[in-house]
Amino acid sequence: MRLQGKKVIQLVEHEFEDLELWYPVLRLREEGAEVHLVGPKANETYLGKYGVPALADHAFGDVQASDYDAILVPGGWSPDKLRRYPDVLQLVKEMDAAKKPIGQICHAGWVLISAKILQGVKVTSTPGIRDDMENAGAIWIDEPVVIDGHIISSRRPPDLPPYAKAFADCLANR
Repeated sequence: MRLQGKKVIQLVEHEFEDLELWYPVLRLREEGAEVHLVGPKANETYLGKYGVPALADHAFGDVQASDYDAILVPGGWSPDKLRRYPDVLQLVKEMDAAKKPIGQICHAGWVLISAKILQGVKVTSTPGIRDDMENAGAIWIDEPVVIDGHIISSRRPPDLPPYAKAFADCLANR
């Protein structure tokens, strides 16, 4: 229970990649972290690409980065929606400024791009958004997990075990 007392935001919006949202949530909860699903509206159900539901505990505007220890951004198509919410970008910027762990996998890099926090940062993502990441100033590396300080990135569902472990390790060491 090395993550006992840690609080984590897992962003949620329709069409998230089901495994990329749920795997890290369950992994962190197994280690004692309190993980809140945070979406556009509290108490609303959002569906993943394959139909797995996720009930938002809170709305974006109802949480403060200062009340949390880390944030996770799922992949799928939801990042293209998530990056359009000013409250989401503000949360990510504040987490970055405080050097709190930020986890992003697959297309989640789009949110970090829109938050303008990738200049000079080593990351990975799905190869499909490599150009986007590099155009935002990131240094893109084709590895299952890339850790650059407090930013932990991963490519796709097969990389979830090392990604979730790296995120949990980063959170535990904070």
